[in-house]
Amino acid sequence: MSSVPDPAGRVESLRRLAGFREEFYSCLTRRADALFELTDAVSCADGPVDSLVGLSLTAEHRRGHGALYDAVNHGRLELAPLRRAVAAAALSVPLAADRRIVLAVDVSAWLRREAHTSPDRLYCHVTGQTRTQDQRVPGWPYSIVAALETGAASWTALLDAVRLVGPGFDHEQRGEGERRS
Repeated sequence: MSSVPDPAGRVESLRRLAGFREEFYSCLTRRADALFELTDAVSCADGPVDSLVGLSLTAEHRRGHGALYDAVNHGRLELAPLRRAVAAAALSVPLAADRRIVLAVDVSAWLRREAHTSPDRLYCHVTGQTRTQDQRVPGWPYSIVAALETGAASWTALLDAVRLVGPGFDHEQRGEGERRS
């Protein structure tokens, strides 16, 4: 009797994880090492992360807090290849009773009333803000896709979230991802 149930499955899982980590690292085009360690620190932190400097104290982040701030301020992550890497990863998504994937798509706004001069902000339609009328509030609309479970658990898996920048905007122009139909 082995202490590791299904060692072949464990090896395969570790191989897939290593492959994904390599794909993720290739998406980091500036300050890659520091951003990669920052990602490990966020993933392995005990409890909620409430400060960047606290992440620099984790064992996974081997650099000083100056490198952490430099990575956050000047690092670069290419979103289109990251989306492809995440989409290609074998994720376990919730299934309906008949083994189909059920998706929900929604556009929700992140309202920022104080953001009158923020770049790329739009006016988002909001209902129910007052008794007499709907409003248009500054903010950023996001398109969200989630996989739903139909059972009693109501478990969901967020699959994609894209900030909508405006009518006619092409995400390929800015290298921020791909529009899928």
